[in-house]
Amino acid sequence: MARKTNYLGHEEKARIEIIPMIDVMMFLLVFFVLIMIEMIQGAGITLDLPQSSSQDPIESVTLNIGVSVDGGLYVDGQLIDDQQLSSRLTDMKGTGKLDVVIAGDRGSHYESIVHAMDLVRGAGVSAIGLATQK
Repeated sequence: MARKTNYLGHEEKARIEIIPMIDVMMFLLVFFVLIMIEMIQGAGITLDLPQSSSQDPIESVTLNIGVSVDGGLYVDGQLIDDQQLSSRLTDMKGTGKLDVVIAGDRGSHYESIVHAMDLVRGAGVSAIGLATQK
């Protein structure tokens, strides 16, 4: 191990500076947190999802549709009507494989969720999933 000699003749041992290493680790932590926030997809509204004991994660989700208690349909946090949803699904279906997840609030009517599924199927999308909590 190399030793340095200062101007008074005393030898100093080499040491590892920990502060720059902490800075780099904090930078990496912030980077990964920001990336994960972008990767987590949501309906953009607060929903109280029902629970399920048998759920399978969907690997690639392209579009999330939220169904509120009053039956409103939400895409990217924006209230959307049936015709707008159908045209958006048709446009997205033309770009390639489309997976849709419907997140219905716990208090929403079954009829509203089935209506959303009918709109998705009417646009020619067959890969439909229902969001639940574990």
